[in-house]
Amino acid sequence: MSVTEICVISFGYLHGAPPEAHLTLDLRRHFRDPHVDPALRDLTAHDLPVRRAVLTTPGIRESVLAAALVAEAYDAGPTAAPLTIAVGCAGGRHRAATVAMVLASRLTKTIAPARLVHRDLDKPVVER
Repeated sequence: MSVTEICVISFGYLHGAPPEAHLTLDLRRHFRDPHVDPALRDLTAHDLPVRRAVLTTPGIRESVLAAALVAEAYDAGPTAAPLTIAVGCAGGRHRAATVAMVLASRLTKTIAPARLVHRDLDKPVVER
């Protein structure tokens, strides 16, 4: 195994620059934003309705799989090193946090324990 540690960071682009990472997933433009639903706007990825909305969005599960495959490719490399994957959306409360949770769980099962960091999950809703 060449990945010595894995860190998956969720973040919101509207709260600042993306964290430094080996792989950054930008979920802003291609995937449905739960923020537009008033019933979900003030909720976060800690809430089942948000997770359900994100995970039933076409293409999301395939994106998680693709990111996991990239992580496995890093793991197959000849040099041991840490791996950081950043997952971003507009505010960091819905899409990014949900995808980061699922990805970290998958990587923990397939490669090594993944540390999950939600940079912006607990920040206020960004009014747009």
